[in-house]
Amino acid sequence: MNPPADPTPAPRLLRSKLFWVSLLYFSEGLPLGLFFDLFPVYFRQQGVELNKIGLLSLLGLSWTLKFLWAPLIDFTRRHRWWMAAADIGMGAVMIVCAREAGFGPWVWVAIGIFTALSATNDIAIDGYTIERLNKQELGIANGFRIGFYRVGMLAAGMLLWLSDQAGWNFTYGAAAVLFLALAIAALLAPREPERPPRETPSSLKGELAVLAGQPLLLAAIVLFVGGLLWPVVAAFDPAWISGVKGASWFKSVPVALILLSAWLFSRALRGRSQELAEASERGPMFGAIVSLLNRRHALILIGFILIFKLADSSIGFMIKPFWVDSGFTNTQIGLVSVNLGLGLSIAGGLIGGWYTDRVGIFRALWVLGLWQALSNLGYVAAAFLIPAAPQGTDIPQSLQAIMYSASAIESFTGGLGTAAFLAFLMAIVDKSRATTEYAILSSIFAFSRSIAGWAGGIGAHEMGYANYFLLTFVLAFPAYALLPWIRMILVDQEARTGKDAAPAVAAG
Repeated sequence: MNPPADPTPAPRLLRSKLFWVSLLYFSEGLPLGLFFDLFPVYFRQQGVELNKIGLLSLLGLSWTLKFLWAPLIDFTRRHRWWMAAADIGMGAVMIVCAREAGFGPWVWVAIGIFTALSATNDIAIDGYTIERLNKQELGIANGFRIGFYRVGMLAAGMLLWLSDQAGWNFTYGAAAVLFLALAIAALLAPREPERPPRETPSSLKGELAVLAGQPLLLAAIVLFVGGLLWPVVAAFDPAWISGVKGASWFKSVPVALILLSAWLFSRALRGRSQELAEASERGPMFGAIVSLLNRRHALILIGFILIFKLADSSIGFMIKPFWVDSGFTNTQIGLVSVNLGLGLSIAGGLIGGWYTDRVGIFRALWVLGLWQALSNLGYVAAAFLIPAAPQGTDIPQSLQAIMYSASAIESFTGGLGTAAFLAFLMAIVDKSRATTEYAILSSIFAFSRSIAGWAGGIGAHEMGYANYFLLTFVLAFPAYALLPWIRMILVDQEARTGKDAAPAVAAG
């Protein structure tokens, strides 16, 4: 039953979906900015050794593991309460940081709790947003989503500036107040819409009983979860791997596991009854994974998610080192590639969102994806024309203009491609369990970034910047070979959800 209408209508701004998308994704971007920008600077100023600061990155694995507790949030569905509780918890961590000093065991506990709460906040916000938006609104909503997520990260930089003006205790206190305000805002957000009907979930005992009788199906799930968890093992760089000669294969294992699980799943259900598949999909723990792997062209879908933004991800990790090796100072890098890049990324996200809504998700994927790939050629030209130089070298204005232009184009077109891609991910999830499915899809997408970062360092070192940047342009096109099947996936989703999905391929 829908909640009763509020007798006093809220102001139009507060009822606007785009307003809430902007505010909620600001609150999602802020913790990430604190984790990657504010905490490392604070601990370095406290005299903490670099290797210990590096170990803090392991606490960020909560963002990779969030799919494990996404079903709980999906089941309870009180997204606004989860958001508010997570914000209050992160505010409490800020208060602890304001009261404590130095670098002791409390740091690991506090920041570990902080990242787990941030990941929980991400799950709730993503699920809430998908449930409230129609597919006709996904493009422009994702434009605002991208823009204000980055604004949230920029706010962490403003807090870093505040630490120079007022000290760390005041800064952490201000962050706590900000998180409290975000918690209140989450509670004021409109209630979740009525959830689409779904088969009654089976009990956990019933789900395990079904899996126990299907060893191939169980093996497929184990491989899939193992692939998602693999970055945890890789992050700790176990001695049994690092000591093996030629162990670079270790980084590519998760992709192989996930693709193998999709193939094995199709084998597991071949010749089985529809009742078995439906019973497996209703499971409270692994049902969303089974549902995803049971889709037509599941292997194609997973492969597309992994490689669509591969060109963008592959070049992204090597851009800042290229600036440094070309002689640009930290100030030049910060003022141009960060500040200008932020504004252009927001603009690209908004324009990309508008275009996606106008022409449909399918056409936006290939058109905006192509622009995203072409932008890499700007850095190819820069790498061929700008010679290596010690940082701080006096660089001619003409060469600076080439580098700044390459940065501007890359930031803008990256926003274009991201808007279309996020609209695609949000369009293909089942709204009856959008929270869990989107958490799984976003975890899969994270692999391409982590693998690209590892491979990018090797590629740029062995090939040189110019040749490697040219290779990243070529990496954009394997995804285009999968587009005919992606169109089928979108059509299948339209058939399941009805006319609400019509814009997905209408203009494709």
